[in-house]
Amino acid sequence: MLRAICLSAALALPVLGITPLPAAAEVAVTYAAPDRFRDREFRQARSRASALAEFDREFARLAARYLPAGQDLAIEVLDIDLAGDFEPWNVDHRDVRILRDTTPPRIRLRYTLAKGGRVLAQDEVRLTDLNYLSDPAARNSGKRFAHDKRLLEDWFRKTFAIAPADRSPSRTPGA
Repeated sequence: MLRAICLSAALALPVLGITPLPAAAEVAVTYAAPDRFRDREFRQARSRASALAEFDREFARLAARYLPAGQDLAIEVLDIDLAGDFEPWNVDHRDVRILRDTTPPRIRLRYTLAKGGRVLAQDEVRLTDLNYLSDPAARNSGKRFAHDKRLLEDWFRKTFAIAPADRSPSRTPGA
């Protein structure tokens, strides 16, 4: 009985002049040969699976935050070189990722943004942040891949975020 009531209410929404919410944005991420990615983290199956799962969660979080509802984003990650590097000659810290200004995060990806089957944007991009060590939010984060996630978030914000209506270029203050 409850199911019939919910269905009746859903059918009544358009009659009442209320439109249902558009479908949430979707993101599909694939990784092109992750075992050949530049970073050592991706060379062993166990650490690769853990790292890719972490990036899958981050892409989903960013899509939910920055993509408008009803849009679909397909991302093919072509290479990842995480911030920092392991220094095998440093005997005491052989398995510690050392962050230096010469080892910035680098991500290469290809993406297609679509809405209703129509392609809105498509490109291949190389992301890097040579000043990653001066980002206090990532430096003090303590989270895994903090600098790499900040790089992705910055790209999502610049590429997909929609400016609020009151900041649109067609409106002038006081008009």
